[in-house]
Amino acid sequence: MRERPVTFTSDGLTLEGRYAPAGVSGARGGVVCHPHPLYGGTMYNNVVEAALAAMWSQGWATLRFNFRGVGQSAGEHDGGRGEADDAAAAVKWLTAQPEVAPGGAVLAGYSFGAMAALAAAPKIPALAALLLVALPIGMADASGLERFSGPVWLVAGDQDGYCPEAKLKALHEKLGGRGQLRIIAGADHFFGGCEPELESAIGAMLGSL
Repeated sequence: MRERPVTFTSDGLTLEGRYAPAGVSGARGGVVCHPHPLYGGTMYNNVVEAALAAMWSQGWATLRFNFRGVGQSAGEHDGGRGEADDAAAAVKWLTAQPEVAPGGAVLAGYSFGAMAALAAAPKIPALAALLLVALPIGMADASGLERFSGPVWLVAGDQDGYCPEAKLKALHEKLGGRGQLRIIAGADHFFGGCEPELESAIGAMLGSL
């Protein structure tokens, strides 16, 4: 899928992103949030790209972006608070594009990006679903899921020390019928070498909408 550079604003800050149009009207859209900026996380990441590839395979329009203070995005790291606002602003920008269905967007995040996406979800009107990849569940405040009523999709590796399988399964059980869970055998927090399996798992969840 051919992406093009774009900018949008969040809290008065100009953020950089890359937008891939679907080329058809009424397309679903997906926003993908990257891992922790203080540990080298940017929108150019193997897990972000696996999520994008899954969306592209189903004809979706996508937006990946750099959080505030990353790359050419203005501002400074805000410990997750401002980054949640960035995620909400990204969905607002994407769903304002003429070809994208306003109520059909999925917000995805990986690791720190999953925490930001979780915090942002209750603030976003008509969000179709929330996709959390390798949510660092020991550090994440999952209370936002109580304020978001839509589908929640959880993906992690069975070797992920930051997202223990048992804790993720317990969270999945609390979600009831609106939750889906995929565990990738052999994958750790970084999914190195497991990108095809990750893309397939995400694609299956996207296909359930």
